[in-house]
Amino acid sequence: MAIGLFVLAVLIQLAMILAIFLLSLSRVTGSVVAIVTVVVTAFISPWSLILGAPLALLCLVLLIAPLRQALITKPVYKTLAGAMPSMSDTEREALDAGTSWWEKELFMGAPNWESFAQYPYPKLSDREQSFIDNEVETLCSMLDEWQITTEYKDLPPQAWQFIKDNGFLGLIIPEEYGGLDFTSYAQSRVMSKIASRSPTAAVSCMVPNSLGPGELLMHYGTDAQKQRWLPGLAKGQEIPCFGLTGPEAGSDAGAIPDTGVVCYGTHDGKQVLGLRMNFSKRWITLAPIATVVGLAFKMHDPEALLGDPDKTDYGITCALVPADHEGVVIGPRHYPGGSPFMNGTVDGKDVFIPLEYIIGGVENAGRGWRMLMECLGVGRGISLPALSTSASEMSYLSVGAFAKVREQFKISVGKFEGVQDATSRIASQTYMLEAFRHLVTCGLNQGGTPSVMTAMAKYYATETMRSVVNDGMDVVGGRAIQMGPRNFLAIPYQAIPVSITVEGANILTRSLMIFGQGAMRCHPYLFDELQLLQSEDKQSALKEFDGLFFKHLGYTFNRGARAFVAGYIGGSSKAPSFADKFTRPYYKHINRLSASFALTADMALGLLAGDLKRKEMLSGRLADIHAHLFIATAILQFYEHGSKSEAERLHAEVALQNSLYTIQEAFESFFENFPNRMAAALVGFVTFPSGRIFTPPSDELKAKLGDTFMDDFEANPFRDYLKTMVYYNTESDDVNGRMENAYQTLLSIEPLWQKFKKAEHKGSFEGLTFEDHVVQASQSGEITEDEAEQLINYNGLRFDSLLTDVFDEHLLEAQERYNPHTLENAVHQLTDYAQLKSEAQAAHSVDDSTKEHSEHLATAAETQELATDPTATDRSDSTESSTHTNEPTGDANPNHGYESDGDVEMAREKDSIEESQAQTNFSDVSPNKEALTHRHRDAESILSARMNSNHSRNDTDATDTRNATDNHNAIDKQATDSDAWKDGLRRDESDNA
Repeated sequence: MAIGLFVLAVLIQLAMILAIFLLSLSRVTGSVVAIVTVVVTAFISPWSLILGAPLALLCLVLLIAPLRQALITKPVYKTLAGAMPSMSDTEREALDAGTSWWEKELFMGAPNWESFAQYPYPKLSDREQSFIDNEVETLCSMLDEWQITTEYKDLPPQAWQFIKDNGFLGLIIPEEYGGLDFTSYAQSRVMSKIASRSPTAAVSCMVPNSLGPGELLMHYGTDAQKQRWLPGLAKGQEIPCFGLTGPEAGSDAGAIPDTGVVCYGTHDGKQVLGLRMNFSKRWITLAPIATVVGLAFKMHDPEALLGDPDKTDYGITCALVPADHEGVVIGPRHYPGGSPFMNGTVDGKDVFIPLEYIIGGVENAGRGWRMLMECLGVGRGISLPALSTSASEMSYLSVGAFAKVREQFKISVGKFEGVQDATSRIASQTYMLEAFRHLVTCGLNQGGTPSVMTAMAKYYATETMRSVVNDGMDVVGGRAIQMGPRNFLAIPYQAIPVSITVEGANILTRSLMIFGQGAMRCHPYLFDELQLLQSEDKQSALKEFDGLFFKHLGYTFNRGARAFVAGYIGGSSKAPSFADKFTRPYYKHINRLSASFALTADMALGLLAGDLKRKEMLSGRLADIHAHLFIATAILQFYEHGSKSEAERLHAEVALQNSLYTIQEAFESFFENFPNRMAAALVGFVTFPSGRIFTPPSDELKAKLGDTFMDDFEANPFRDYLKTMVYYNTESDDVNGRMENAYQTLLSIEPLWQKFKKAEHKGSFEGLTFEDHVVQASQSGEITEDEAEQLINYNGLRFDSLLTDVFDEHLLEAQERYNPHTLENAVHQLTDYAQLKSEAQAAHSVDDSTKEHSEHLATAAETQELATDPTATDRSDSTESSTHTNEPTGDANPNHGYESDGDVEMAREKDSIEESQAQTNFSDVSPNKEALTHRHRDAESILSARMNSNHSRNDTDATDTRNATDNHNAIDKQATDSDAWKDGLRRDESDNA
């Protein structure tokens, strides 16, 4: 009985502790409740004081301020202050820069789903939609990326002029200055569509609308600076660039060696106070053609000319300088990854500029790093994710079409499970990127500068794009490797490193920025605590720290309790009001993982303190957790506003399972590598008490998505949706349209194609070529003439879509590809194989009949001879052996099913249509069949007349079938003589031997 009461009392105390943490009671309220509970349980079982007495003593310490501060607060403050590294003004500004949004809710472990449900889903205005449908569409039609890359090494002049005249460089500039003033979502859509046609054009338009003078001027410029520059930037009369990085400063842009020293100098003939500038910038986009240059430099005032003798080093400052300013040197170009967008150098030595060139005036001297950190969000959150999303969406469309059209081993390559492993990733990751784009631009549309969210967007969008394009290259194989104007994947593949590297290299972004800034911007107490730990007024800071520290502890224990409970009963059931049967379980998982992340992050920050800055692998795993929590919510939001079809659910399900599995594995890797093994084991047990709970998508699910990936329209509404996101066309001579045209043609005749190919694979038709089989199927009545033409037309498109480019010996010019299977050329693929075989079989039948009659007579004679001469048996055996030895061999032997060529000529040796028809007259094969059915006719002459009449290359001669045919034969003969047996589809020369 006593043991039972003791256990009951202890359980009550533990339940009380859990309740205090779950309810997040204040320090005072929680302490009082704990003391009362200890007293009550002491009456139940005095032995419970073993746990209760230390608990009550701790509560008394927490309630009595002098004791609390002496025993807890001061030692903690001293320890943490010594552990934290010193922070420069630049670092402090960087950490303090920007705002926070939905990512903060996820970091804090208790996302507010009602707020999430109220976020305005991004949509285009009528004006924005019109711009995309008209101006952007027109610009895309002017662009040929192969020509831009290999011939112009720049955008065509007419494209540049169109960009300038139509406001593409002023998307973000307010209308009062002549700009378009588009939302963040509209900017993303514009850049995405341009990038689907030309990454070079997209980058050229991207920079003025992201990290550039325009963005900085709008937020920080003086009125005079805005009036001077913004109208010209909006109209394309001014081309901007911004110089930040250089030979000595890439990822560590705060270490730039470029300087500006305050001094007096001459400007416009007057002696004014200004800056003596020395700078050397590299990798600056648009620099070679810029008319105005933004510069980041370190500003110094050694003579205190600005009036503050205590401040000689102002830190990073930004200025705006005309490109033709005396001493500024621009022009030499870089060649970034084979992409010919304008990128080059900006240099200057002892260049004097007036102080009025500082963006925002002298008041903003030293605020450059904060300005850059906040404005970098546009490039990270809009432009680069837009380019990445576009590349993935074009891969989805083109690779999906290829996977359907391309057949190997008698089925579409997209049906193979190994391929589906890759195509399911392409499908789900493209879906994720589109969802990610919507949630990020939703946050940016609300006017903030969420630096953590945009860093996530930059890293995970570009890395996902890298994965998608790589998978696309694997699926398309040789068709994607061979460079040329037909290749729809190689140029985006080559450009991948540019996106990975610019605006914060990806390794740095993941390892340092996302969690480093996330902890400062998203944690409710950490940044303020850090400020207090580095305060010079220790006495005053200690008092504030006392309150913050215990609020922080309460927050940590609350998240720990949430994670502990969720580990056993699942996460909180809170979800947005629009959650349905499919999405609700995922919201529950996110609630659980968010609470686990908050606890884990606090453990890392508390135990590692400043050392966490150097534990970049651990920091990177925490970044993965935080980002994929955000990504999972983006997928759920996008699904809610989508078609909710079965096909879209497949995309969302695979994408969500990938994110949850990535989060789980990041947790596990973090715990396995955390230096404090005891703490890692404890937190690991609290967050995942039963071990791993998520698995990657199953093979069955990936196979279903791989099948859906090749569908369109109602069967796959997401693919249909993607067509509205990019520059979509089905032109048969376009780099992207060629494959899409073949794909759409296949969809329109798929039942017919599958029926015919099934019969073909069963060996139902005679002949050596596809065209032979189509003719025989038409003659036999299995397909109509119209269906035969549809099959031949698609086969020509299919073959052309799979052709790769060939060049001259110096790789200077792509050669025109010959397609032997077009409607115009198909007649020349007909062979005499079926006729030869039929004649051989007929001859073989006659021989068999004669032989049988002869053998009958011989047998009779032999029987009679045997009756009178028994030795005849030996002579008969000898004669038979001799006859067998002299039997014809090779093609001359009718038993082999072939006859010698005789006077039958090869296709390239036929000089006239009459001769061609005479040698391929299928009516001679079965005259009885011709008498029995009206459908049997001379196949070659009918196809020749029909194709040359309906599909002649020279429309003016289309009515003269004979002339068109003779002209084509001459062209075909010339092409054959100069390029022996195009693509290996004609018979070998040895056939004539």
